[in-house]
This record gives sequence, C-alpha cells and structure tokens, in this order.
Amino acid sequence: MKSTPIFRQSLKWGAIASLVIAVVGGGIGYLVDGTIGLGSALIGTALALVFLSITAGSILYVNRFFGSDLYVPIFFAVVLGGWILKFVLFLVLAVLLKDQPWINPVVLFLSIIAGVLVTLVIDVVIVSRSRMLYASDVILPGEEKGNN
Repeated sequence: MKSTPIFRQSLKWGAIASLVIAVVGGGIGYLVDGTIGLGSALIGTALALVFLSITAGSILYVNRFFGSDLYVPIFFAVVLGGWILKFVLFLVLAVLLKDQPWINPVVLFLSIIAGVLVTLVIDVVIVSRSRMLYASDVILPGEEKGNN
C-alpha cells in the first residue's frame, strides 16, 4: 500500500518529537514544580505519543488487508474502533488523573497540547512532501493493469 511509508514516517518522527518534548517539557516541569512537574510532563508526552500511535498503527495494520474485498469495511471498522478507543481512554485517564496529588494539571495539559500540536505539524509536513496521488491504484478505461 502506498500510504504505509507515510504512516511509518509519522510514527518515527512522532516518537522522536515526543522524546524532545519529554526532555524539554520535563525540564520545564521540573523547574516549575519539581518532580511532580517532571512526572506530569512525562505522562502528558506519553499520552500524546500513545494517541498518535493508535491511529497510525491501526491504519498500518489495516493496510495488510489491501486488495481484499473486505478491505474498506475492515479499514473503517478498525480506524473507527481506534478513535473510539482513544476517546474512551482519554475520558478514563482524565477522570483517573483529575485531582491526583502527584500530578500538576497545568504541566500535564501543556505537555499533551505540545505533543498533539507537534505531531499534527509532523503529519502535515510528511503528507505535503509525499508523492502520493489523490487517487491511487486507479486504472483508466483503455489502460491495462501495470501500465500506469
């Protein structure tokens, strides 16, 4: 599948960016609130990376079924399932982490936002630089398969 390298790059650069955010955010969190700020920044960065990985990983998994008659329903079921999983996971974590004495909510929130924004920028850059056609694997009338 032609989108597989795009999602692999997204995962790779997302992991690298999360490491940078963990170091920078962890340092700032430590300066703001000591070890509680450091832990909050690391947790927030890890959450952002997990949420990014669920989407990209689910699409990479589904791409294994490309060419199958059931590819489209499998694709939508798995991707929608991943989104629902992320939504439920976010709600559960928000409830569990709310009012915890070992969490600085501002540092946690800002590190999650930083992770989400950076991964969105990475995705935009990767997709805009990719050479993927708007309509891939299309055979026009009069063409034979393999000549496009």
